[in-house]
Amino acid sequence: MGALTWSAGVLARIWCLKNVRARTPALHRRNLRRRSAVSRLMHDNTAYARGLGRAFVGALLFALPLFMTMEMWEVGATGDPLRLAALLVATFPLLVGLSYFAGFEHAFGLVDHLLDAFAAVAIAAVTGTLALALFGVLSPQHPLTELIGKVAVVTFPAALGALLADKQLGRSAADEDGETRNYWVRLFLMLVGALFISLNVAPTEEMVLISYQIGPLQAALLALVSLALLHALLFWVDLKRRDDPPRQNFLSVLIRYSFAGYAICMLVSLFLLWVFGRTDGVPLESVIAYVVVLSFAGALGAGLAHAVVAERRD
Repeated sequence: MGALTWSAGVLARIWCLKNVRARTPALHRRNLRRRSAVSRLMHDNTAYARGLGRAFVGALLFALPLFMTMEMWEVGATGDPLRLAALLVATFPLLVGLSYFAGFEHAFGLVDHLLDAFAAVAIAAVTGTLALALFGVLSPQHPLTELIGKVAVVTFPAALGALLADKQLGRSAADEDGETRNYWVRLFLMLVGALFISLNVAPTEEMVLISYQIGPLQAALLALVSLALLHALLFWVDLKRRDDPPRQNFLSVLIRYSFAGYAICMLVSLFLLWVFGRTDGVPLESVIAYVVVLSFAGALGAGLAHAVVAERRD
């Protein structure tokens, strides 16, 4: 209940702050009638409330597999609190960046993106608490640290779902002016996609089992297949359907995007394996096999991330 109270308080404060920031330009325009300003305020409040409602649905939809995964409960109950905190701290800037493309409404600057990110975290915490309590995963008899850990470990994927749910991605000022997304933006989106998909797989025992079932040659083949899959998604599915000047060629995409994207997938996989304690006391060859297996899922998320984020809601 403490998490619900905290999250509700955060959402209330964010709503008030966004009202003050977002309405100020409209309220100070010349020759703007008082009734028109009030009407605009009510309309924006309604739109933001609908955005929050969609965010709750998105948080539940995106994180539902994790809410119902026993390994995630175990990580939250027995995982190192410092590593879980590191996961949240490292991923919060990604939420702020994703808010630039998603968010709950048009933003007016960095502060609004920060507020949207905090709102997404609060929504994720509320959704996670309610879902886990409904499934019997949370109980008043459990220690407070265990309750916090179980909610914290599912907060980031749920927060991603909260931001993506509004389907207003790509409506930033840059996109509306027709500016194409640059190289670093694409890498950022690949990072977000790889992190989200890998997070769904990293805590499971099946990932470890697959790593032990394959030999070095199969691991090398899996790495090549992952790279080829990522390249195919980027070259034929993503970049080829955009009018990016100059036109990307096969080799350019391979070197600038596919290799860099797969390196991102491997780094993300290694970070998640460390957070979930999969690398503790494990030989180097086993860690490499874990990274290769997990990077297969990450490559799929990285390749499709920009296509998902590029969708617009008319």
